[in-house]
Amino acid sequence: MIKPRKEERRKVITFTPVYDLQENFLLGYLGDLTLTGALLVSETPIETGRNLTLAIEFRKVSEIPAAMRMIIPACVIWCELEKHQTYYGIGLEFKEMARENKKVIKAMLKKYQFSRAMPG
Repeated sequence: MIKPRKEERRKVITFTPVYDLQENFLLGYLGDLTLTGALLVSETPIETGRNLTLAIEFRKVSEIPAAMRMIIPACVIWCELEKHQTYYGIGLEFKEMARENKKVIKAMLKKYQFSRAMPG
């Protein structure tokens, strides 16, 4: 059963690869992001309950260094095949949030999020 979100996720519009640091393997790409978790879009399913150490590679933003690689432990909360049956949506919950990681995520969300407001 999928747990309800505590905060609204924001879609990320930049190409952001996510790796399994322990296996040195590309898991997929960020679909959306919050300070507590993320949606991973992947060609391969990942079993629910699996703990991962993620390496998320953000592009340069003025507030963070170039080629910033954020390392963060996470757990797979859910995994579902998309309705078009091409990719898997994988819900990740961050297990720890270091102060520097929080700063990076806030900067990325401010810079790259989709606007939810409709043009007036």
